[in-house]
Amino acid sequence: MMKNKVALVTGGTGGIGTEICKALSSASCHVAASWLAGVDDGESWLAKCRKEGFDFAIAEGDVSDFDAAAAMVKEVETKLGPIDILVNCAGITKDSFMHKMEKDQWDAVLRVNLDSVFNVTRSVIMGMRKRGFGRIINISSVNGQKGQVGQTNYSAAKAGMHGFTMALAQESARKGITVNTVSPGYIATTMVAAMGEKTIQKMIAQIPVGRLGEPEEIARVVSFLAADESSFITGANIAINGGMYMG
Repeated sequence: MMKNKVALVTGGTGGIGTEICKALSSASCHVAASWLAGVDDGESWLAKCRKEGFDFAIAEGDVSDFDAAAAMVKEVETKLGPIDILVNCAGITKDSFMHKMEKDQWDAVLRVNLDSVFNVTRSVIMGMRKRGFGRIINISSVNGQKGQVGQTNYSAAKAGMHGFTMALAQESARKGITVNTVSPGYIATTMVAAMGEKTIQKMIAQIPVGRLGEPEEIARVVSFLAADESSFITGANIAINGGMYMG
């Protein structure tokens, strides 16, 4: 059960984030999504979701900045109440071969994909500890498990997320807080669709089940991990990649 729990999904206006918001809302959570001005349009996203019957809250903020992340969390808690469930889903890519990668490409990806996990979690963890309940779910990637050519920055950040998960899971277990990682493979989002049919077919050729994953499939696992009944699962890394990487 998750009735009346408050959930925050960072990067909640993205393809996977949107479906996570919908899944948690359908499980009777009060859901907020973070968004970033200049990157997406939170108000337009909110209006579209409301037409579909979902009443979310939104909070604008740069999760790669510690103070901005803290302010964003405070805004969510003012609107909805203390955060019970945190899904760290915000992420970017800036791909390049290592010998050509610029420092700003490395820094940007590490800040948004990894620093943000600390920034937002740090703002909610004390409240979770005091209340004796919390669910923290970090959205990593298959490329954080197996690596990927041209993604030393992204692979390092996503692998770091699960290291964070395992350490915090041990710190928090006796406080009623579970911390888990979900590692999607190639998912049918707008970002992937923009790569073109030829590239998509090459991606599918690497996937044993023979198709891209759907954002809803990621959201289903997140919703399962967020439930009260999943209290014995912590420190895990759930791979959802169609058999692309097994380990």
